Amino acid sequence: MAAAFYGDDFTGSVDALLQFARNGWSGRLFVGTPAADDLADAAAACDVVGIAGIARSLAPAELEAELRPALAQLVSLHPAVLQYKACSTADSSPGTGSLGRVIEVGRSAVADAGGTALPVPLLFAQPDFGRYTVFGHHFAAERGTVYRLDRQPTMSTHPSTPMTESDLAVHLGHQTDLPIASLAFPAYTSSEDLAAALGSSPAAAVVLDALDSAHLEVVGAAIADLADAADGPVFVVGSGGLSWGLSAADRRDAESIPTASTASGPVLVVSGSRSPATRRQADAAAAAGWLVRPLGLGTDDAIDDVLRALASGRSVVLTSDDAVDAGGTGVGAGDALLETIAAAAASVVLRAARTGATRRVIVCGGDTSSRVTVLLGAHSLSIAANPWSNVVLLRAHAGDEAVDGLELLLKGGQVGDDDLFERVRGLAG
Repeated sequence: MAAAFYGDDFTGSVDALLQFARNGWSGRLFVGTPAADDLADAAAACDVVGIAGIARSLAPAELEAELRPALAQLVSLHPAVLQYKACSTADSSPGTGSLGRVIEVGRSAVADAGGTALPVPLLFAQPDFGRYTVFGHHFAAERGTVYRLDRQPTMSTHPSTPMTESDLAVHLGHQTDLPIASLAFPAYTSSEDLAAALGSSPAAAVVLDALDSAHLEVVGAAIADLADAADGPVFVVGSGGLSWGLSAADRRDAESIPTASTASGPVLVVSGSRSPATRRQADAAAAAGWLVRPLGLGTDDAIDDVLRALASGRSVVLTSDDAVDAGGTGVGAGDALLETIAAAAASVVLRAARTGATRRVIVCGGDTSSRVTVLLGAHSLSIAANPWSNVVLLRAHAGDEAVDGLELLLKGGQVGDDDLFERVRGLAG
């Protein structure tokens, strides 16, 4: 098999699946730990297989407990490349979603399978998404302006993993005792030279630059060269930009991804994101006539209102930055709240799906998306449509007939223009 990946949240996993597909690679994304037979069948039929996880939100010990068995499953498929799909903003910390621990576990997983101990290529850039790495420093766009990562308005104040350092080698060096180096793009004279530089680096992992798709393709080809000479998979860490680069180095002939799907009717949005971008999207939906209200935690009253609105053909957004508990009291923050929001959101979606009120659902927030998808009982996901840019509509596969075939858009908090919800509602079914 060409490649396998573990995604540290669901939105990132979906993006990886999309980036591979753009270069003709067939794929399947599993939700949580798949059955061995299902995984083997997918590997035989597809170019790439992924497991969507939640490591991004976990403490180091929990992260290792989640990641190690998943990587062992993927290594057993004998992929040429094994990717840990990380967020394109590299947001992580020693205590939450530690990419340093990821590097340690990934190197160990390859070694346990008898693989070659190589420096781990690290590429977080995703130029078509406004993410760039230059001389080891990372930059991210927001509302048309490119900021150094530690000055980007959203990421510098992220509630779980605020980014206070743009030098990625320094940032990741706080998360592991392993040596982290960087290799700047002027050295990318050819994939062969880059592969040689990576293979001979004394560091345990190497941050790679990318400003455009040409850089991504050179990196992908260099990793392919390393894989050709390696015993076992080459372990890599990076964004959907890395997924695109890996597949661009070995493009396949395949049918283009559809731009619209068969789902129709009103749209239900459930949000666990507190980002300003998601709030702007909710406000734009309200201006377009959607019902927008706080997600009710522990009360069925909100669900009844949602079902009535959807039944009348009106699309609905349920927000969490102003979520309220059963007593009408505003709620704060923390892991317990995340679980509560996900449970409430999944409850609304299940009721709406089982009553036939909607077949198209948008879930906002990477951590929320992963939890809601699990709570819905979906065991795997495939691409239904890619209407534009990095927006991808997924088809859920589940034992529950109400959930099977449900169309999901799993959206990171920062992703999308202000009119995203209305544009999705307007897609032809």
